[in-house]
Amino acid sequence: MMALENLLNIGKKLYEGKTKEVYELLDSPGKVILQSKDQITAGNAARKNHMEGKAAISNKITCCIFQLLQEAGIKTAFTKKCGETAFTAPQCEMIPIEWVCRRIATGSFLKRNPGVKEGYKFYPPKVEMFFKVIILCFCFICYYNVAVNDYFYMILILVLIHFYLYILFHIHIFLFQLLLKSESQCRVVVLMGSISDFGHCEKIKKACGNFGIPCELRVTSAHKGPDETLRIKAEYEGDGIPTVFVAVAGRSNGLGPVVSGNTAYPVINCPPLTPDWGAQDVWSSLRLPSGLGCSTILSPEGSAQFAAQMFGLNNHLVWCKLRASILNTWISLKLADKKIRM
Repeated sequence: MMALENLLNIGKKLYEGKTKEVYELLDSPGKVILQSKDQITAGNAARKNHMEGKAAISNKITCCIFQLLQEAGIKTAFTKKCGETAFTAPQCEMIPIEWVCRRIATGSFLKRNPGVKEGYKFYPPKVEMFFKVIILCFCFICYYNVAVNDYFYMILILVLIHFYLYILFHIHIFLFQLLLKSESQCRVVVLMGSISDFGHCEKIKKACGNFGIPCELRVTSAHKGPDETLRIKAEYEGDGIPTVFVAVAGRSNGLGPVVSGNTAYPVINCPPLTPDWGAQDVWSSLRLPSGLGCSTILSPEGSAQFAAQMFGLNNHLVWCKLRASILNTWISLKLADKKIRM
């Protein structure tokens, strides 16, 4: 704490819990600093002990989790890591309700439900609500609880192990740091039949960026230069990076079918529609010769999302952004419904 005092203008202590102390920041109104403690507890703090170095390890894990959630698009009450044992956050007042998500029956749940066997697995997660008697100055957004629980359980169940053995702390840090990186590369290549379709393709590229997917734009015509089309296609088949091709061609769309008939990679047709022949042009993307499997999605954003769903099967960062997108859409619908009923 002394090192932080030399760097920050720390004010009075606002709250102290089992694992953290919360202090005001005099130079940053509306912000607080959360200082982790070298304390471990069990039985709802009935048993306590001191573990040297636990605060630094706990803080690293916490910051990794928040960084991962923020990169995925989930809003959190987290600003930045501050030193080895603390991080800064907005000062909040918590609604005195605690949401607990459980995947396995254990601990206090068994005491309240004596008929349930220890280790029983809940699917979907068991959600319980409790009222808190103390107002805290810092809180996390409770309606993210189920989605966040779902995400971390599917990636690494080890991170749910409590801090009983010191070595597990280091394992958790290593695993969470790995979660912030993805060894699984991916790429979307947009092939447009004409430079006049550039604006349509830019929407696809922007949507891919929202999912953290690199996107390249190329211009080629399967009708006017089939050899060049197949040469460009071949550029992306030899480096081992999983690739989805998006074919953007109006009128008689030969681009998507030609690419699909000559690659094992997925191909998505995303034709740019025009007011005069738009409806008729769609049929050239839908009516394919036998042996071809390219799909057709009219929305540029929808084609990017479909590519992300394919990559998300093996890339946890893309999968996390998809889950966050679903969650944020759900929240926006609930808020819109509430607004029109007011």
